[in-house]
Amino acid sequence: MTTSATATLPPASAGNKAPANAQLKYASQAVAKPYFIAAIGLFVGQIIFGLLMGLQYVIGDFLFPAIPFNVARMVHTNLLIVWLLFGFMGAGYYLIPEESERELHSPKLAILTFWVFLVAGALTIVGYLSVPYATLAKMTGNDILPTMGREFLEQPTLTKIGIVLVALSFLFNLSMTVLKGRKTSITLVMMLGLWGLAVFFLFSFYNPHNLVLDKYFWWWVVHLWVEGVWELIMGAMLAFVLIKVTGIDREVVEKWLYVIIAMTLISGIIGTGHHYFWIGTPTYWQPLGSIFSAIEPIPFFMMTLFAFNAVNKRRREHPNKAAVLWALGTGVMSFLGAGVWGFLHTLAPINYLTHGTQITASHGHMAFYGAYAMVVMTMISYSMPLMRGREANSNASQVAEMWSFWLMTVAMVFITLFLTAAGILQVWMQRMGDQPLSFMATQDKIAFFYWLREGAGVVFMIGLVVYIASFFIKGREDA
Repeated sequence: MTTSATATLPPASAGNKAPANAQLKYASQAVAKPYFIAAIGLFVGQIIFGLLMGLQYVIGDFLFPAIPFNVARMVHTNLLIVWLLFGFMGAGYYLIPEESERELHSPKLAILTFWVFLVAGALTIVGYLSVPYATLAKMTGNDILPTMGREFLEQPTLTKIGIVLVALSFLFNLSMTVLKGRKTSITLVMMLGLWGLAVFFLFSFYNPHNLVLDKYFWWWVVHLWVEGVWELIMGAMLAFVLIKVTGIDREVVEKWLYVIIAMTLISGIIGTGHHYFWIGTPTYWQPLGSIFSAIEPIPFFMMTLFAFNAVNKRRREHPNKAAVLWALGTGVMSFLGAGVWGFLHTLAPINYLTHGTQITASHGHMAFYGAYAMVVMTMISYSMPLMRGREANSNASQVAEMWSFWLMTVAMVFITLFLTAAGILQVWMQRMGDQPLSFMATQDKIAFFYWLREGAGVVFMIGLVVYIASFFIKGREDA
C-alpha cells in the first residue's frame, strides 16, 4: 500500500495556497529546485578541476601557466564548499515548509538570495582564474580587512561579506517559517546546524598575525563545520527522507536523531583537538584530541544502523528506489570515509607520521563524498521528481540513477584506496627510512598511484554524467 503525497494538502485558512504541482504539499517548496540544479552544475565543475589537478600531479606543467596547480586546487575545493552550501539551502527550503506545515515565509526572498549567491560565487571563480591571487586580493579590499590567503577560506573579503548576507537572508526566511508553524525535532536539528554554520563562518574574518592563533581559530570554521554543525544538517536531511520513503514512526526517528546528534557534538567539539597536535598548542591537546576524535566514528556508525533499521522496518514500499539507495549509501560511506578512515590517522602517535600526507587526502575524499555529497544527492533524488510533478522518476530513469550511484561510489572507494596506498608509501619513504627521501623525490616514486587515482576519477565523472542524464530519461510511465 502506498501513500500519495497529495493525501494531506494544506488548508487555505492556514495562509497557504494550493500548489500548482499536486505532488508538492506547499507551493513554495519549489524554490528548492534552482538551488539543486545549481548545486549539481557546480559539482560538475568541481570534478572537472579535480581531474585537472590529478593530471598536474603527474604532468607538472599541464595547462601551466594558464591554470597553475594552486589555482586549480583553490577552485576545486571552493566549488566543493559552494555546491554543498547550495544543496543544504535547497534542502532547507524544501523540508522546512513541509515540517512546519506552512508555506515558506518569503519565496521571493529565497529566489533573490539564490541569484545573489550564484552570481557572487561565479564572479569569485572567474576572479581566481583570470587574475593573480595577490591582484584579486588588492582589487577586493583585502588590505582594508585582511581575510584572504588561508586554505579553504581563500574567498575575497567581499565574497565573504556576501556569504554572510546570503546566510542571514536564508536563515531569516527559514526561521520565520519555523516560528509561525509546527516545531519538530527535524526542524530543530536542521536549524541548529544551519545557524551553527553561519556563526562559525564568522571566524573566517578573524586573521591574527600570530600563526598559531591563526591556525587555532581557522579550525573553528573548517573542523566545526564538517565535523560539527554540518553533521546536524546531514542528520536532519537523512531523517526527513527516511520518514518519507519508509513511513516509519516519527518518534522512532526522533530518538535516533537526538542520540546521533548528542554523540556528534560530544565527540566533534573537543575532537577539534586532533588538529592541534603540531601547530604549537599546549600538549594536553594530544590526549584530548586523540580520545575524543577516536569517538567520532560512533555517530556515523549509529547513522548507518539508523538508516538500515528504518528501511528494514518500513511501513510502505516507496516507488523512489533510487532515493532509498542513496540514503543507505550515505550511512555506509560516511561511516567508512569519516569514521574508519578518520580513525586510521587520528591518534597523535600515528598522526605524527601521517599528517599532511596522501592518507589525509584519502580520508578527505571519501568523507566529503560519503557524508555530504551523498546526503545532498539523497535529498535531490527524493525531492526533484516531486518538484517535477511525479512521486518518483520512471523505472528506466531510476535504473540509470542507480548505475550512477554505483559508478560514483565504487570509483570513490578506489580513489580512497589508491591515495591510501600512496600515503603509506609516502610515510615510509619520506618520514620513516634511515635515509628519507625529499618530498618531490617521494612524489615521483608514488606517481603510479596518482595515475590510478586519475583513472578512477574519470569513472566518477562518467557516473556523475549518468546521474544528470537520468533526470531526462522517460519511461513507459511518462508516455
